[in-house]
Order: sequence, then C-alpha cells, then structure tokens
Amino acid sequence: MERTFIALKPDIVRRGLIGEITKKLENKGYKIIAMKMIHVNEDIASQHYAEHVGKPFYPGLVKFITNAPIIAMVLQGENVIESVRKFFGKTNPQDAEDGSIRSDYAQITRYNSVHASDSPQSAEREIAIYFKPEEICENWKTTYEIMSEEIGE
Repeated sequence: MERTFIALKPDIVRRGLIGEITKKLENKGYKIIAMKMIHVNEDIASQHYAEHVGKPFYPGLVKFITNAPIIAMVLQGENVIESVRKFFGKTNPQDAEDGSIRSDYAQITRYNSVHASDSPQSAEREIAIYFKPEEICENWKTTYEIMSEEIGE
C-alpha cells in the first residue's frame, strides 16, 4: 500500500473547514493512518520547503505555513499519491478542476489550502518530518476492507 503526506494549511484551519475536508477525504475512500494538529515553526518549515530555499517566494511560504496551525495527515491506499493530488487539484486554484479541493476552497496560489506529496520519495521525507513511526496507525481495517475480505475480493 502506498502512503502520502497531506497538510490542511492554515487557511483551512482558520476558516473552520477541517471537518469538511476530512469528511471529503474519507468519503472518497482514503484511509487516514495518522493525523494531528501542529503549529509549524521555522525549522519544520525549512525542512518541508527545503527545495525552495533561496527562491523569491520562499519567505512567503514560510510566513504562511507558520501563521496558524495545520492539520498533518498520512493517508494510505492504492495509488494514493497521484489520486490525492488529482482530488486536490492544480496548485493554482484558478487552474484547478471544478470540484477539486483547491477549486472549491482556495482563491490564490499562495493560499492554496492543501498540500499533498508529489512522489513516493517526497511522501517518505515529509511523513518523517511530521510523524514518528509510532504515531502511524496502519494496522486496522476500514469497513470496506473487512467487507472485501468477507466476499473474497
């Protein structure tokens, strides 16, 4: 099973949309195996955005991600990295597909509401920034998984 890291960014937290976005993720069938609220500090932000250090937009990224708590999550499932990125929509909300999270909840690229890992390597690196191995609860089954076993799928 593939894992990905996602973050509900400060604009989602400030607007009180945590439950709504989480419900959409669960309704879509993604298995949440770790979740917590964290106030990202500059050290964590510099690790998360390491590939952007020195770029003109880097200070704005850090300022935004550190201005309020985020919800950090690990999701698990088949092809979860690609499917969550599609579900979230393109980075620029103006270009995001209708019905995607960014299309529905974000207005500008700088405040694009959510983050999702873009590769297995990024997912592994980002998960390690936000979660200790013992914080990940993967040894449980969703109702769908139990039902699939019972009918032999």
